[in-house]
Amino acid sequence: MELAYVCEWEKRPKSTHCPSIPLVCSWSCRNLVAFTTDLKSDDDDKDVSHMIHIIDTEHPWDVFSINSGHTEVISCLEWDQSGSRLLSADGDGQIKCWSMSEHLVNSWESVLSSSLDGDPIVALSWLHNGVKLALHVEMSGSTNFGEKFSRVKFSPSLTLFGGKPMEGWLAVTVSGLVTVSLLKPGGALLTASESLCRLRGRVALADIAFTGGGNIVVAATDGSSSSPVQFYKVVVSVVSEKCRIDTELLPSLFLRCTTDPLRREKYLSVTHLKFLTRENSEQVLLCASNQSGSIVECWSLRKEGLPVNNIFQHRSPVVGEKQPTILKWRILTTTNDLERVSAVALPKLPISISNTDLKVASDTKFCPGLGLALAFHDGSIQILHRLSLHTMGVFYGSSSSTSVQRPGDESAIKRQRTGGPALHFKALQFSWTSLALAGVDNHGKLHMLRVSPSMGQVLEMNTTLRHLLFLLEYCMVTGYDWWDVLLHVQPTMVHNLVEKLHEEYMRQNQALQQVLATRIVAVKASLCKLSTATAARACDFHAKLLLMAISSTLKSLLRPHVLNTPDKSPGDRLTEICAKNTDTDIDKVMINLKTEEFVLDGPPLQSLQQLIQWVGDFVLYLLANLPNQGSMVRPGFGFMRDGASLGMLREMLVMIRIWGLLKPGCLPTFTATSDNQDSMQLLFRLLTKLWLCSRDDGPPQDPDESLIDECCLLPSQLLVPSLDWLPVNDGVIVRLQGKHPLRLQFGKASSLPGGGTSTLEVFTRSPGCQKMDNLRCVHMGVCPTEDSKACTRCGCVTMLRSPNKTNAMKQWEQRWIKNCLCGGLWRRIPHSPLS
Repeated sequence: MELAYVCEWEKRPKSTHCPSIPLVCSWSCRNLVAFTTDLKSDDDDKDVSHMIHIIDTEHPWDVFSINSGHTEVISCLEWDQSGSRLLSADGDGQIKCWSMSEHLVNSWESVLSSSLDGDPIVALSWLHNGVKLALHVEMSGSTNFGEKFSRVKFSPSLTLFGGKPMEGWLAVTVSGLVTVSLLKPGGALLTASESLCRLRGRVALADIAFTGGGNIVVAATDGSSSSPVQFYKVVVSVVSEKCRIDTELLPSLFLRCTTDPLRREKYLSVTHLKFLTRENSEQVLLCASNQSGSIVECWSLRKEGLPVNNIFQHRSPVVGEKQPTILKWRILTTTNDLERVSAVALPKLPISISNTDLKVASDTKFCPGLGLALAFHDGSIQILHRLSLHTMGVFYGSSSSTSVQRPGDESAIKRQRTGGPALHFKALQFSWTSLALAGVDNHGKLHMLRVSPSMGQVLEMNTTLRHLLFLLEYCMVTGYDWWDVLLHVQPTMVHNLVEKLHEEYMRQNQALQQVLATRIVAVKASLCKLSTATAARACDFHAKLLLMAISSTLKSLLRPHVLNTPDKSPGDRLTEICAKNTDTDIDKVMINLKTEEFVLDGPPLQSLQQLIQWVGDFVLYLLANLPNQGSMVRPGFGFMRDGASLGMLREMLVMIRIWGLLKPGCLPTFTATSDNQDSMQLLFRLLTKLWLCSRDDGPPQDPDESLIDECCLLPSQLLVPSLDWLPVNDGVIVRLQGKHPLRLQFGKASSLPGGGTSTLEVFTRSPGCQKMDNLRCVHMGVCPTEDSKACTRCGCVTMLRSPNKTNAMKQWEQRWIKNCLCGGLWRRIPHSPLS
């Protein structure tokens, strides 16, 4: 475990950021981190604003700070399972739901709220949507994604008509109330409250978990270690358009430390209460503390046989009668006396904990999802095994010590405790693959820590690659962001990871390949940016994403000539005919097509001309650069042997050729040296020859000399465009390859050390160059005046407002309103400074 970067606040003359008490932090599956501070004015200490700060981990300095409007300290933050909405709750009973404004990660607004006036919220959770996966380490070597990541039967907390999960949230208050707010399909909020039990008592700490049957379990304690930890079953239903809450008391427990004569009076208060996972209500973690130390206990709910009195044991048993059973909490394990715990983080990775999976994880030293993190008041963090509570790794918070201390070196731990720094973590959160920890300290600084997949144990390179590949596949299947996995990828690993990922993808069935087609290209692009040797391939993968999107959009415009059509769509028939017809004459290929299926109105074709122009320019660029693809990998190299992509380009040239007969204005424009040059015919002929060398149904061949010679002559026949590839990646991931942590400052991008991994010319931009809208394929000028947004993952830039009026182009833009081509989120970027 080591520090990756620290982001701190700028010193302000009139106001200061200080952590809220309690300070909270939450990490979404889209790698957005939310945390709280209080903003105090120096002029008036009573003037306190309760702030919520949201960052994406790739651009941590670009913080969006919300003056939340909460009147008391914010006690809870909770992301929904899509990572696009955030709940906040405070000490006055107010709950607010925040969502992105215009789908931008640095623009948020409160859309819904509920309130229990004057009743502080101590626990908060979204209702479960019924989706649960299990990650099987035992099957990590399997070729089937369905065996590695299995869908677990799990019921939603509440369903609408047809079994669709109903959205909403549930909260527990300090007075012992449970309140539920349901989002009705029309957008209205349905709210109800109910007491957890008949005898309401003070609830200092609570946590919420879900059962496979759709029930909710609430754990609650009054904060005293001598009092029982109570558990309640909560059932939510809708009856006659009203929300109904039913509660039931479940078995409770007393902490083990209160029954130990040596510790009975030592740890008087319970400071942390957590279910080990939100989908497992049968395992709970408890921490009891005093002013100087803590102790942690792990409990499990088990079904035990109920002993029968001797009077009834001698009677003849009834056929089919079973011994009565009872649910009872049993302690799994407990720690020794620890330094005082300041924060707890539990893993989100849904790793299976069957005996076989745990054994394979132990043998292969696969640790993600098995460790929980404890932060201490001396500034250190310990990773403990979630079942045995044995130490797996230690991080020391001082700036000079950023490495993992393996368990067993007790003397080092004791030495560190004696001179511990004043800085310590007030809030701690694992990423969704448990390979990173986000912590907010008592000065309001955000720390990002790498957590090694093997917890610092030395592994063979193949084993390390297998672990990272396993987690990348998990992200690909679930749609979660893989930024935290990239933290552990070294440049020397990139090529092998890309190849192995492709091999595993090709082993899946055709239906799953279609579902994951764009996602795997996006993962490959993210990996290739981490190494100078593969940076050009990142360009190719981004171009492939755009190519796939344009192809599907153009094909979707085709309509069958008659309604009673066969099973295949016009786009499928186009693909089939182009694959069978190897003729290099584009007009001969057109003869075999039903041209009436390509008849479209003029306005849609004309409005898509900029996308059609990009296709033409891209084909010309690829062919003109074919002779230059030598020892140094240049952009475009990945397409030379990609038969599927070259075939896709052939299909689009055929479509464009037919549309050009109907509407010449939609054709791509080329600057030719001869007036009678048929540019489309020339490009199609050369592209077909290149495609024949890399078809999937035969062994790949090198382009023959005649093709290379013709491509060498291409720049003398047509003016080759200089394609504008994606801008330089301005995020932190390419700068975290070294072991030295970055020191960043909120609100200042200039604080990021310069120099990424790429030295290719295609990534460099002169100050006076044209800015490109990478989605609409149009130039925005040297100093764009329009508001723009950029992808948090790949850096793709596009205008925030649409300049187009036609429906065809608006439909294209609507496809990317929420996410980029690569699946990344959008963030607003400032105007370029005027020259």
